[in-house]
Amino acid sequence: MSRPVRPSPRWQGAFAQVAILALLLFVATAVWTQVARDDLDWVRATLSLYLHGPWGLALRSAYCMLAIAIMLLAMSLHAGSGSPRRSAAAPMLFCVAGVGLMGVAIGDSWLPAHAPLLAPLVHGIAANTAFLCASVAMLLQSWYLRADPRWSRWAGAAWGWAWLSFVLLWLHVLWRGPPRGAGQ
Repeated sequence: MSRPVRPSPRWQGAFAQVAILALLLFVATAVWTQVARDDLDWVRATLSLYLHGPWGLALRSAYCMLAIAIMLLAMSLHAGSGSPRRSAAAPMLFCVAGVGLMGVAIGDSWLPAHAPLLAPLVHGIAANTAFLCASVAMLLQSWYLRADPRWSRWAGAAWGWAWLSFVLLWLHVLWRGPPRGAGQ
């Protein structure tokens, strides 16, 4: 049986840096879009409403770059893992989450104009798929890190952050009380 090909630590570091850069670019684009647009109230308007109109293309592009970075980072973590518990489930869930994130961005670009009744359904399915898959993937990945000698000292913190993210994501999805924009 052949041994799986593992990326060098240098490549794994590069993938991590790309993911962090994509995250920072996404946050900067999202904040800039909310500041630059005075036609929407950031407290009430969800980020997906900013996908249309001025700066919408930039935000959709940032969504897609973030999705690709998530997928690269997930595959790199999986390939470089020394954990005996490692499984393809976490990177597959991260990849499905990335596809869901791209589905939100791309679907919101042309679907409302061509299929206005289908657009909310596609958006809802894509967004909830991204939330569900990413939150479960974070829990799995942080669990797998516990048995990886290189990650074991960080695994407890990762496990805690994964649970916090899971709870906050699903609180946002299920609790409709606070203003939607501020909740995001």
